Amino acid sequence: MSDRTSVRTRRTVRTRKTVRTRKTAGERRTAPEVPTAEETPAAGPGAGPRRFLRAALARIPLPLRGLRPRLLTSFVLVAVASALGTGALAFREARTGVLQQSQDSVINRFRTSVDAVAPSVPLAPDQSDLQFAVDQVLYANRSSGWRVMAAYGGHRAYAPSAGFTEPSPEMLRSVRDRRAAVFQRMNVDGRPRLVVGMPVTYTSGEGTEPRLSGFVMYLEVPQTTEEGYVEAMVSGIERATLVALCLAVVLALLAASGVLRPVRALRRATRRMAAGHLDVRLDVTGSDELADLSQSFNETAAELERTVRELRRLEAQGRRFVADVSHELRTPLAAMSAVTDVLDLEGEGETGEALRLISEGTNRLSGLVNDLMEISRFDAGAAELHRDEIDLAESVRRTVASRWRQEQVETRLPGPGELRARVDPRRLDVVTANLIGNALRHGEPPVRLTMGVRVDGAGMAWAVIEVTDNGPGIAEEAMPHLFERFYKASTSRARSESNGLGLAITAENVRLHGGRIRAANLPRGGAVFTVELPLHRDDTDTEADGGTR
Repeated sequence: MSDRTSVRTRRTVRTRKTVRTRKTAGERRTAPEVPTAEETPAAGPGAGPRRFLRAALARIPLPLRGLRPRLLTSFVLVAVASALGTGALAFREARTGVLQQSQDSVINRFRTSVDAVAPSVPLAPDQSDLQFAVDQVLYANRSSGWRVMAAYGGHRAYAPSAGFTEPSPEMLRSVRDRRAAVFQRMNVDGRPRLVVGMPVTYTSGEGTEPRLSGFVMYLEVPQTTEEGYVEAMVSGIERATLVALCLAVVLALLAASGVLRPVRALRRATRRMAAGHLDVRLDVTGSDELADLSQSFNETAAELERTVRELRRLEAQGRRFVADVSHELRTPLAAMSAVTDVLDLEGEGETGEALRLISEGTNRLSGLVNDLMEISRFDAGAAELHRDEIDLAESVRRTVASRWRQEQVETRLPGPGELRARVDPRRLDVVTANLIGNALRHGEPPVRLTMGVRVDGAGMAWAVIEVTDNGPGIAEEAMPHLFERFYKASTSRARSESNGLGLAITAENVRLHGGRIRAANLPRGGAVFTVELPLHRDDTDTEADGGTR
């Protein structure tokens, strides 16, 4: 009896030594070597959804066409990423803390119960001794929902029933070979459970190394409470993420409004500037990049306004100079023309040839002055239309007959009275004469003139005048400049009869009638000039007696 008592005492001491060893080395040394069943599958299901989410996001086209959607998307993505990252980190730390605290509490209580029952169990316990041990441990913790199993050799004892979850082979091997407590978290029917294995050791005397007795106590405890804590944390993180998302949307809208307000003001200012309001300026507030942009815009607008004002001043000065010079030259040129007309009749021989050259030069100079006077009236807005209802075909026919021979110009015109319109006869004569004269100078005869009527898609009727020639056509680089003043398509004609103002005056006269003029090359060769004059205008009556452009 004394031997048994001493043995029990030694076993109690040995158990307490096991407690200290288990607390310092067993729990921390065993846990990394025996991964839990709950932690092992946790990485698998998490990786799949993340890959699926990345692939789905890559396939979704985001409508990032404006500054507001881009800012909103950026804020939302940053907020979601921050919330999810912070939530995941907090969840991991909190989950680890909850499970660790629960695990330490269960193991300490289990160790205390085993330490209390160990002295009552012999060194070679039988089935009844094992059953006594598990009943005592369960009785001491009857309100905790524990399941206890004792094993020694081939004997097994369970409490309260035999429905104990079988430990994994790794855990059984670790408990059999180690002198420390071993634990493992497992999922049983979808419910988390903690399984703890605690071997009982003994010593032969004081100061000797503890040895395994082969007697092992197992504990299975549900972790539903801890799982509830984890689910509550997940729910809290989800709510926090939703709040962060809503806050990010509000902040994104506020930020977008703050950024877009000066951008919209800049857009309105540029549109006003494009419409000709060069005095537009932006209000500069703050000292950020947008304020610098507004300040740069104001400086650019001020410099542009100054430059345009100077250009307009120079242009007005040039136009006034041309008008003044033309007006001053007109009177002496008229006198010179009268004198040269008289001298042309009397001059003979070499003197007569010289007088004819002077007469031709005087006439050309008079024509140039007249054209410059006409251009000046267009620039000043003083050109007037004196409309009259005439037969367009008859007017064109008289223009051709008074200037050129029949074989030089082929005409295809409507019959008398078939095409009538309210136009300025003098300006129609200038348009026709300039187009035919240009075709004869720069093309090859015969020059063809046709007239007809065209009705556009809006039901508007137009009188169409076309002048074609058989020349080489117009160079493509010259097309955009044909109706510019003093433009000549070839520098070799710098001293030709043309002064470069005929087509410009023609275009101004056509526009004054509300018409259109264009030039093109024919596929077979040669150029064609097309003039379109409206046959029906709403303002015919108001302009019948003449009006300014």
